[in-house]
Amino acid sequence: MPHNFTLPNQKYPTRLRTVVIMQARMGSTRLPGKLLKEVLGKPLLLYQIERLQRVTLANEIVVATTTNPIDHTVIDFCHSKQIPVFQGSENDVLDRYFQAAKYFEAEVIVRVSGDCPLIDQQVVDKVIDFYKKNYPRFQYVSNTLERSYPRGMDVEVFSFSALEKAATIATRPEQREHVTPYIYQHPELFALGNVAHHPNESHYRWTVDTIEDFQLITAILENLYPKKPNFSMYDILEAFKEHPEWININAHVQQKPLT
Repeated sequence: MPHNFTLPNQKYPTRLRTVVIMQARMGSTRLPGKLLKEVLGKPLLLYQIERLQRVTLANEIVVATTTNPIDHTVIDFCHSKQIPVFQGSENDVLDRYFQAAKYFEAEVIVRVSGDCPLIDQQVVDKVIDFYKKNYPRFQYVSNTLERSYPRGMDVEVFSFSALEKAATIATRPEQREHVTPYIYQHPELFALGNVAHHPNESHYRWTVDTIEDFQLITAILENLYPKKPNFSMYDILEAFKEHPEWININAHVQQKPLT
C-alpha cells in the first residue's frame, strides 16, 4: 500500500462549489470543552482546521457551531483565525448543516466532525474525488458505510439536493441529530457510494470523545507533529508499529450509539 494517495486526472465538473462543513460545539457530554483542549500549546480545533485547509478539492471550510452561549468561545476562536463560522440549532444538527450549506451556497457538502483532529487531508480529497469523478451517479459517498478506515478519518460527501430532501423529510430524533442517517438509511431514495481502504484498519480509534481518547491523540501529536506537521494516516500507522502499547490507551472506549 503506497503511503501517499495519487489523485487521477480530474475529468469531473470543477465548477461544483464544494464546502467542508465541520460541526463543532463545546458541550460534549463525555468530554466537555474538548475542542479547545491543548496539545503542544495548540487547541485540537486548530489542528483539525489546519489539516482541512490542506484539502485541495474544496472551495471553503466552515465551522458550524450552535447558538448556545457556551459556543461563543468557538465563534471567537474562529474569528481570531479568520475561519468562516455559522451558528445554528444545537440539537437539530441536520438543520444546522442545511442552513449553513444554503448560506455558503454549497453544491457539494463535505461533512467532518469536530472530534477528528488527526483527519488526513489526503483521505478527504480521496472521498471528494470519488464523488466528483462519478458525478452525478451518487448523491452520497463516504468511507463509513462499510468501515475500513480508522475511526477519526470519517468523511461524508453529498449533494445539496440530498441534504435539502433529508432536512425536509426526516423526522426521527436520530435523523435530525446526526445529519446523514436519513440519507444512508434510504438507499431507495439516494444512490450511495463507499470508499474502502485495504487492509481494513477500522480497529483503530483516533477520535476524541473521552479523556482516554484525548490521551492517545496527545501521544500521537507529541510524537509526530514536531517532526512533520502535515503527517498522514500512514505516518500514524507507522508510529503505532513503534508504539504498539498506544492501542491499549482507549481500546475499551465504545462509540456512542446513534439513538
